[in-house]
Amino acid sequence: MPKEVQPEHTSRFHAYQLWIKAPNPMVTFTKTLNVTNLVKFGKRKNLKFNMLMDYCIGKSAESVKKFYILPVGDKLIQYDTIAVSTIVKNKNGTINSCDIPFLSDIDEFNENYLKYTSECAENCMDRDLSGESMVIGTSAVTNTEIDGVVNIYSGIFNNPFVIWGRYRKKFFKYTLPISFQFHHTQMDGIHAGEFLENLQKEINHIGE
Repeated sequence: MPKEVQPEHTSRFHAYQLWIKAPNPMVTFTKTLNVTNLVKFGKRKNLKFNMLMDYCIGKSAESVKKFYILPVGDKLIQYDTIAVSTIVKNKNGTINSCDIPFLSDIDEFNENYLKYTSECAENCMDRDLSGESMVIGTSAVTNTEIDGVVNIYSGIFNNPFVIWGRYRKKFFKYTLPISFQFHHTQMDGIHAGEFLENLQKEINHIGE
């Protein structure tokens, strides 16, 4: 269960002092991923590309300890589990967010992904696991190619967020520029870099 932890008892105490009251404490990294293996694996297994991206994001984050402590308001909350959120277009033509618990078994994660996104599309309601898991937000803007996104800071949601557009093909290679936004209280650039390196590795070795 999530629990509040005192900042001075964590490795993020100095960052907490610096950034918790900052007007805009969010940092955005952009990176171009080689998603050739992910595209081919998805086509071979008949799996959705965005599901595979969400799976790799969860898999990459679970080994980075900083993902498990999130600033919520002026508190630090420690979580035991991670979920990945995806944006769903519902039957009314608007959108809902759908939080999916991360499971390392890709077949189980895919089963939950299909189940919960279908439910959100049908009932037009968000599926919120923020009271249970540290949620990584994702958004796929697949009707266009994008080079990067600098997200707004609402002051309400401090969760890490990954955004991408349509992947690009050149000869036999597929690439995907992504933007990764995170709260500086939660992690530093070195931890964000570790996550992005993990993400590329997971994409390269998915299905092995």
